[in-house]
Amino acid sequence: MTEPAESINVMQQVAQTQILAAEEQLRQAMLDSDIATLQALLAPELIFTNHLGQRVSLQDDLDAHRSGQLQIHTLTLSEQQVHTHGDMGVVSVRAQIAGIYAGQPANGDFRFTRVWALTADRTAWRVVAAHSGLVV
Repeated sequence: MTEPAESINVMQQVAQTQILAAEEQLRQAMLDSDIATLQALLAPELIFTNHLGQRVSLQDDLDAHRSGQLQIHTLTLSEQQVHTHGDMGVVSVRAQIAGIYAGQPANGDFRFTRVWALTADRTAWRVVAAHSGLVV
């Protein structure tokens, strides 16, 4: 038996609202270098490809925040879109970032695509894959 379209639409709206809330938590955790929140929002098996085409592991990302090598001073989001597909969601967002990486200014206009997945116990959304690119 399939669910009525109205019920599916409500479930998608709920998922989109939850993912948008998680996106905001992620933005704030990046600004604060909040390791505990980053660990809660990023899946252990995270696959992240940065704007230089380099694959960055969850541990690499956390270590950059933990050590102070990466400091994000401003992170302004725009053009945010969320599409859900069952227990998965895809976010496209533009980000104006100003900060420091390895002692050097690290500022830019980026676009991120993130894939969020609902945990097995269906209690939280986590980023399982992400990709970033420079907007030129």
